Amino acid sequence: MNRILITGAFGQLGSEITDELRTKYGESNVVASDISKDHPKAKEGIFEYLDVTDAERLEEIVEKHGITQIYHLAALLSSVGESKPQMAWDINMNGLVNVLEIARKRNLDKVYWPSSIAVFGPDSPKQDTPQNTIMNPTTMYGISKLAGEKLCEYYHAKFGVDVRSIRYPGLIGWKALPGGGTTDYAVDIYHKAVNNEPFECFLAKGTALPMMYMDDAVRGTIELMEAPAEKIKVRTSYNFSAISFTPEEILASIQKIVPELEMTHNPDHRQGIAESWPQSIADDHARKDWGWTPEFDLDRMSEDIIKNLREIYYAQKEA
Repeated sequence: MNRILITGAFGQLGSEITDELRTKYGESNVVASDISKDHPKAKEGIFEYLDVTDAERLEEIVEKHGITQIYHLAALLSSVGESKPQMAWDINMNGLVNVLEIARKRNLDKVYWPSSIAVFGPDSPKQDTPQNTIMNPTTMYGISKLAGEKLCEYYHAKFGVDVRSIRYPGLIGWKALPGGGTTDYAVDIYHKAVNNEPFECFLAKGTALPMMYMDDAVRGTIELMEAPAEKIKVRTSYNFSAISFTPEEILASIQKIVPELEMTHNPDHRQGIAESWPQSIADDHARKDWGWTPEFDLDRMSEDIIKNLREIYYAQKEA
């Protein structure tokens, strides 16, 4: 029986993976953990308070619940990481070391850890960035993710830890608010559209970035974790792709449903981060090794997000 621990369970990705894993494996077999004690989701299912830099507390939770797998999602994201680089390194790296060590000592079945397109830098190819290429990240987030990839590869080669990873593009969902990432404008714009508010974009016109709808990201992550170990050929992190677009292109997609939406541009420090990242990603290794394929294009994503957000905001007004 799988007994799964999720760290960072209340983040944008963690909240959706937690829900999906509980549906799939049963609520009693999935333990959510986070540093936020007062989050509304702390009252749903089994919850444990966890600061991932606390190795003793992590081991206590693993032993208490008989954990066999860890989805280690706790991290400080790109924009916040630039304002707090020391904290970003501590959380992103020492948290990962703690998880890998507990997996080694207790011989856990599997570990999942997310990487990011932030591992690429200004020297990497911008179009169809390949799985193996030059990587010179210029943000603390990217540096910590690149170091984490090599650490995962090392623990697999040295100790046999079955750790698996994906380099996420920008993730777009409607169940949680933005969490401090450079691609978060593509989440916020939908909330503004549904609330009939103008949108100010913190990226400049023409800034193309790889993106993915959260439904695809959650499904792909679990597919990777459920794939037979012999199919996992990449032990750093897999390139993972779905769609790429500019702010103008997502605006045009939303305007097919909300034609009155207006957008202005006021680029901030995140523009420099975005310009250091790829514009599109080649994910041929993920497709070949474990059968990855996305289901949502830009227009289908826009339709689904706006439909769900309208239902949420309507219910709030009625309450």
